Amino acid sequence: MLILGIDPGSRYTGYGLVRRRGREAEYVTSGRINAAKAGDFDARLPLIYRGMTELLETYSPTAVAIEAIFTAYNAQSTIKLGHARGVAVLAVSHAELPMSDYPPARVKKTVAGHGRAKKEQVQQMVKMRLGIDGDLAEDAADALAVALCHCQAAEFERHLG
Repeated sequence: MLILGIDPGSRYTGYGLVRRRGREAEYVTSGRINAAKAGDFDARLPLIYRGMTELLETYSPTAVAIEAIFTAYNAQSTIKLGHARGVAVLAVSHAELPMSDYPPARVKKTVAGHGRAKKEQVQQMVKMRLGIDGDLAEDAADALAVALCHCQAAEFERHLG
């Protein structure tokens, strides 16, 4: 199973691909779609859509996991995040792929052991679990964490079924 994890953002949308082999997860690739270069918010949304579409066509994942929206302190930021997430969801929907969403606290708990883990802790645990050396962009690490969360959920469901 090839899982695409998505960390939606209106400036940078992180992505991470993980191949699940039994109980193990293997790193495939990760990065981010840079929509910030478009400047204007309305111009960013098509960039996110095109970037997601290219990823889906290039890697042909079998499942997609996306981080659920959290309520930010700033309502405008939450709305923009919702738009960016919606564009990513639309691309996945057009590809007719199964998609699951996970709240940030569940992703953090799955990867780092507790739901209030700091970004740095999540990054370190993702790197350790996937054997990644060197730097890993925060957005990409978050997306890989979402993919790992889906791997664990899929493994749990397999044992129940």
